[in-house]
Amino acid sequence: MYGMEIKENISLKPFNTFGLEARAARYVCFTSTDELQFLIRAGEFHRGRSMVLGGGSNILFTGDYDGLVARNAIPGITVKGSGDEVMVTAGSGVIWDDLVQFCVEQGYGGIENLSLIPGSTGAGPIQNIGAYGVELKDVFRSLLAIDLETGKPEEFDASSCRFAYRDSIFKNELKGRFVIVSVSLGLSKEHVPDTSYGAIDEELGRMGIAGNPGIADVRRAVIAIRQSKLPDPEITGNAGSFFKNPVIPGPKFEEVRAGNPEVPFYLTDSGSAKIPAAWLIDRCGWKGKAHGNAAVHDRQPLVLVNRGGAGGKEILELAEMVRASVMERFGIGLEMEVNVV
Repeated sequence: MYGMEIKENISLKPFNTFGLEARAARYVCFTSTDELQFLIRAGEFHRGRSMVLGGGSNILFTGDYDGLVARNAIPGITVKGSGDEVMVTAGSGVIWDDLVQFCVEQGYGGIENLSLIPGSTGAGPIQNIGAYGVELKDVFRSLLAIDLETGKPEEFDASSCRFAYRDSIFKNELKGRFVIVSVSLGLSKEHVPDTSYGAIDEELGRMGIAGNPGIADVRRAVIAIRQSKLPDPEITGNAGSFFKNPVIPGPKFEEVRAGNPEVPFYLTDSGSAKIPAAWLIDRCGWKGKAHGNAAVHDRQPLVLVNRGGAGGKEILELAEMVRASVMERFGIGLEMEVNVV
């Protein structure tokens, strides 16, 4: 079967960044579109429950999985274009930060602000990943996905993906129907990096870089910032940002600001306001607090961590307590970024 082997009762601990012990009743790893299509033709995705797992950086297992877990490990990076603009296409199993590093080393700008975001390239469009003023949709050109019902490939452009803040059609109408197998980005050799968001300019100053920083400088600054406040999942289990930053209507924002004039915010084009979830959680006193072996990170309260031996249900209980606190104090509902299984 294309060299693939479906194994039984396999631990998923190595395949999720929370480091949670959960077992899959059946497990297989595919490394090409042909292998994925073979699995579909063989009916492997229709023998009960099934899921496709990428980098495991955006998932919370709350128990064993009584179905098929198919891990996407499709490799490869190709480049087209000889002028200023280039099209970079990556297999969906490529680690996202490996792709960013490759592009920066080649002088292709546009995604350097997205350095060190965990997970695989295929998860990028699903989440419309973003950081430091840049979102994937800003450079996205197209993706190729396989229909799990028919096994047929389908190409999606940016408009077809219906990108929104940490959202896309693959999290809504098409959730669970398609598997992304490659992603194409439009990048530039003459790109001027955006350093206006967050602490990038400040970090560049500490690095002794003034004037016109290059994309490699910005990548180093972003990595330094993220490493200073975010836990390394290789050491402390986590899934990065656990909650989305809430976007609230103007009247509700004015109500919140009236009682909390120091609240940080970013106004949107629609007149709504995006408030950092980390600020809300911190104001509710959760930074560094634990619930059993799960905890809110002591430097970045947007991150929930496995201190060692936590179960998925324990982490989920902590998340619900945090959400309840924020709702009680501010009347704002926090939406989880992670997928709970």
